[in-house]
Amino acid sequence: MPDESYVQLEGPWTHRAVHAGGTRFHIVEAGEGPLVLLLHGFPQFWWTWRHQLTSLARAGYRAVAVDLRGYGGSDKPPRGYDLPTLAGDATGLIRALGETGAIVVGHDWGGLLAWTMAVTDPKSVHRLVAVSAPHPVRLRSALRTDPFGQLKVSGYAFGFQLPFLPERRLTRREGELVGRLLDDWSRPGWPDADTARVYREAFGIPAVAHCALEYHRWFGRSQLRPDGMRYARAMRTEVEAPTLQLHGALDTCVLPRTANGSGRYVAAPYRWRVVEGAGHFPHEETPEAFDAELLSWLADPEPVR
Repeated sequence: MPDESYVQLEGPWTHRAVHAGGTRFHIVEAGEGPLVLLLHGFPQFWWTWRHQLTSLARAGYRAVAVDLRGYGGSDKPPRGYDLPTLAGDATGLIRALGETGAIVVGHDWGGLLAWTMAVTDPKSVHRLVAVSAPHPVRLRSALRTDPFGQLKVSGYAFGFQLPFLPERRLTRREGELVGRLLDDWSRPGWPDADTARVYREAFGIPAVAHCALEYHRWFGRSQLRPDGMRYARAMRTEVEAPTLQLHGALDTCVLPRTANGSGRYVAAPYRWRVVEGAGHFPHEETPEAFDAELLSWLADPEPVR
């Protein structure tokens, strides 16, 4: 069984631990310049940003990829897997890195978390990039109003609401289910066996599978609870950070039509871009096309509406 040292994968970057709000986070950083905080999704960890760590550093940014609470080399506390707490983790991390704000790039759960940060602590998000991640209010609404679309493809997450069993399913046969989810949600031909093995093995780190599932459980169970309703109400506040939304045309996990329309919650300049030939992981499946969109938007002092 792998331990936390498994995620210390080598490359043109450095690994260290940073403490924020009483939680220890494993971060990976490269380059110098304006801070770009990279937040991964499910079922991954910081390594999903390996291409962007290099390209952002080359373009003159300080790129920092973090293992979210419960993942990889970060702490795995028993609670705190709701989006407001996770957003607090990320804003605390920005301050622990010596900055008051950052460009925040989030994929999947990291994207939901980035949207949340832009509302709960707007000064911490200078620019927002949401990858394969609709605005949380838009996602809630699509689950209710699109039963044969987003609700149907989210069926896996309903299975995650059960206790104990989903953890076992994610970790048995060396994370076979993790590999299958990556396959199902991506373009044909991605991931290759080596890439899939990295993610499958990372899910074997003790407590990772349980913590990762707690994100889904909070989102599912809070829909009709006071905390979930409070969160949904708060998230109707418009985002004041310039926002780029990138989505793979072939995404079968979060349908492009679910994410499209998130711009109504953004008061600042907003850009929607579909990445052709990519599924749910455009930053890994087509890194050149993804980085071209990201870097050109970051270089634009006034991104178009």
